[in-house]
Amino acid sequence: MHASTKKTYLAGLLSGLALIVLGFALPDWLLFTVTKAFGYGLVSLGIITLMRGGLVSFGQGLVYCIGAYASGLLAVHAGVTEAPLLLLIGMAASTVVGLIAGPLIARYRGIFFAMLTVALSMVLYGLLVKMNSIGGSDGFTLPEPTFFGWQPTVETSDLALYVLAAIVVAVAATACRLYYDSMAGMLALAVRENELRVEYLGSSVFNVTVRNFTIAAALAGLGGTLNGMALGHIDPLFSFWTTSGEFVFIAVLAGHLSVSAVFVSSLILELVRSFSNRYFPETWQLVLGSFLIAVIIFLPGGIGSLWERIKGGRKPTGQKAAERAAEEGRAAP
Repeated sequence: MHASTKKTYLAGLLSGLALIVLGFALPDWLLFTVTKAFGYGLVSLGIITLMRGGLVSFGQGLVYCIGAYASGLLAVHAGVTEAPLLLLIGMAASTVVGLIAGPLIARYRGIFFAMLTVALSMVLYGLLVKMNSIGGSDGFTLPEPTFFGWQPTVETSDLALYVLAAIVVAVAATACRLYYDSMAGMLALAVRENELRVEYLGSSVFNVTVRNFTIAAALAGLGGTLNGMALGHIDPLFSFWTTSGEFVFIAVLAGHLSVSAVFVSSLILELVRSFSNRYFPETWQLVLGSFLIAVIIFLPGGIGSLWERIKGGRKPTGQKAAERAAEEGRAAP
């Protein structure tokens, strides 16, 4: 095993343990906020995966909503309340949708890709609003989740879900970091820089896009299921375009250089929303927008670029990454 791979595994393990320990010190209101931020961060991590390939999806609400509804309907109608199982079901449902939709939209680029994903998301929203059999525009309420047969009390339910979310986030973040540092992950950077050169060197831009979209769909399914359980309610707004816009906001704020920055950005969004809604209910969007403008001006690479400045190192990006990944792609059997 390569030294950098061992370091990634160790960082993921220590981060997960630190998050779990931190949960026991957080107040109940903050446990809920952080858990919701974890869910948003997972979806935004999928958008980061697409951004590394030069694409931005403004319709991740589609797979976010699919994951939430698939797990939620099973919980309501089939009595499945095991939280880990529901997370797997939500992820699986969104992954299937990603595998179906990915090849259909992978040939598009730029604004066409972004608008097509929005269109698919809004089609789902329109269908769900009209389906009164599953709640229509009001959605439906979920039963309290269980954890390996254990039914937590009202006082411990938020902490139990937080611990599960922390474990899921640590595993997902570690897996994404390993993928980004692999040949396939570096190839996405090459696609963003020069698609034509990648094709000339024998790699498929289409396959890279489908793979990244499927990964993004799986992460969105996890996030949708997690937030559905945290809120205790699911409705068609999970698929609305403004929800997708919040995911893009987090991804732009974080940048594509750091995985952990995505969850920091997600927590910033939730904290600003919570406090601004309480003290400045009419202007919280202004506060959030001003913060984003400041980041774009002073940290054009996102919050994640600050990590790189502190470490004094830099990951192989730009043209250097394009040449390296493309060459490795050509050499691969």
